[in-house]
Order: sequence, then structure tokens, then C-alpha cells
Amino acid sequence: MADQAANAVLAGRSAIVTGGGSGIGQAIALHFARSGARVAILDIGTAEETLGSIQAAGGEASAIRCDVTRQDDVGRAFAEASERFGALDILVTSAGVAHVGTVEQTTEADLDRLYAVNVKGVYNCLRLAVAAMKGRGGVILNVASVAASIGIPDRFAYSMTKGAVLSMTLSVARDYVEQGIRCNSISPARVHTPFVDGFLAKNYPGREAEMFAKLERTQPIGRMGRPAEIAELALYLCSDAASFITGTDYPIDGGFLTLKM
Repeated sequence: MADQAANAVLAGRSAIVTGGGSGIGQAIALHFARSGARVAILDIGTAEETLGSIQAAGGEASAIRCDVTRQDDVGRAFAEASERFGALDILVTSAGVAHVGTVEQTTEADLDRLYAVNVKGVYNCLRLAVAAMKGRGGVILNVASVAASIGIPDRFAYSMTKGAVLSMTLSVARDYVEQGIRCNSISPARVHTPFVDGFLAKNYPGREAEMFAKLERTQPIGRMGRPAEIAELALYLCSDAASFITGTDYPIDGGFLTLKM
């Protein structure tokens, strides 16, 4: 990473990426570090793989265990990140959980779990980020989903929470634009992450390849997205190149929203 100074569009910036231990969050943390940011990787599990990859390439990062559903834990993690890397410039809220099921198949426990991570967890991070950025500016990027904008079968609770993420994005953008804070969201369609592999292994043992191909065909472009592709959009929106963009949701979906109907 040290030899990519010409591409260091985030040089000198301090970033927090939640859910940075795997999947989309991991790809964003890696890409931000390659682009010069000092990255605090927050995850309820281990983020050592992400941290090791960044450090091996000469980047600067820290892995911090954090349960985003607990406001005191988020406060501790943000304070630790600030102590190490300085004032917060960028927040990416990538931590999230999924659930497959209709409203009848969604238990109260399911709903509470998704709300706690996908809604309250984002709120906890937004609240602290805004306080840290007020008066000096900063960028917030929330990871929503195409499920926030279109009816997807068997995604009742997940769609509800991602709709809330989209609404929170608009509210924060409106309330803090005069404080120099930009807030946007990205809405991926299906992306090939460890969640997809785990879902197929659990629900379709022995048929993983067949079902993987079927899932890919649900995207008009003919395949799932790659985490690195999501990270490219995240980098742009968190860079100065996007300084005129706030209060906007960006689908990155292989044509799912516009070509599927």
C-alpha cells in the first residue's frame, strides 16, 4: 500500500468501518487503507484477517472488537479509534445481519435481532460520528440494500431494517449539511460474500453449485456482485471527488432495480 501513494485519495483521513471483519465491510476497509486512510476495523467477531492484510501491505489499521447494538461498547470503540488515529473523518456502517422469511415466518426474536443490529446499531454509530464531525465536517456512508426499495420475496424483516437505514441516511444528511457532514448510502443487490456460501451450505447441502448458479441468474447482469466492486463505490463517495453529493442512495445492483421488472 505504501507504493500506491499516487492513488492515496484518502491520505491523512481517519476512518471507522463497522463489520470490517468479512464480506463487504472487509473489502471497504482494505480499499480505504490502500487509498491512504487510517482504518479502525470494528467487528463483533475477529477482524485479524483484515488487519493482517492491511498491515502486510504497509497500511495503517487497528482491529477493535465492538458490539454495535450496545451504545456503551460503540462509545468505547470510537474513543479507542480516535485515540489511535485522531479525529474521525469517515464512518462506514457495514455491520449487518440477514433473515430469510415472510412476516409469518419472522418471530419476535428474529425481528428484535435484526432491529438491534441493522437499525439500532447504525443509530448508535451515527450518533457518535455526528458528534465527532460537527463543526469540522466529515463523511458518513451507510450500507443499505436494494431490499429497501423493492419487494423481495422472503425478506420481510431485512427489508424493513434496510428501509430504516435509507431513512436515517436522508435525515442525517438534511440535519447536518450545514455542519459540513455528507451522508449517503449504497444499496447493493446480491453480493458473493461468506454469508451466501454459508446459507447455501446450510440449506442446500450437496447442491451448492446448482443453487449458486440460480442465485447468480437472478441478477440481470448475470452474476452476483463482488465485495471489491462495492468498495470502489464506497471509496468514491467518501472521497473529495464526491464533495457535491449528499442525501443520496446509490444502487449497485447489476441492473436489479431497473431491468428486473
